[in-house]
Amino acid sequence: MGRPKALLPCPPDGHTFVSQAVRTLHTGGIEEVGVVGRPQDAALRTEVSRQSRPVAYLENPTPERGQLSSLLEGLSYAEACGADGVMVLPVDIPSVKAATVQSLREAFDRGAAPIVRAVYEGRHGHPVIFSRPVFAELRAADLSLGAREVLRRDPARVCEVSVDDPGVLRDVDEPGDYRRLVGERD
Repeated sequence: MGRPKALLPCPPDGHTFVSQAVRTLHTGGIEEVGVVGRPQDAALRTEVSRQSRPVAYLENPTPERGQLSSLLEGLSYAEACGADGVMVLPVDIPSVKAATVQSLREAFDRGAAPIVRAVYEGRHGHPVIFSRPVFAELRAADLSLGAREVLRRDPARVCEVSVDDPGVLRDVDEPGDYRRLVGERD
């Protein structure tokens, strides 16, 4: 991308991706929000500190181990907060609606299943919620497979929440993805 995705401006309001994610989570009813970043990422740490509500900056000392290593930092934070689960929303999926977060949280609070994930038009997306009993499995998962290994292990324990939100699938990984997000043609 040429620069950190977390700090890219996100339409329509121009907040950074990380600020948009934090706002979406808070508006959707998530009280405790943590952002996982590299220990030396001063720009991300500063952006996190600028949020209107407190947000924890969680250092991942081994980001080279992949996405699961960041999720594991989030699990430790969730446990320290006494949370019953953790909602995972990657920073490069900036278009999720707060109503989607709220719908997933409501399904989780009803005890629908130990894992709750967003589904749009039959396709799995983010966010995903993992309950505390699943944390040990995530910690034991193969780093190369990440959380997918845990998600696929037993489909009966996954509650799929259908949402009217194509943003759950809009992953911004490449410059073309970003241009499409901001409305530019490739």
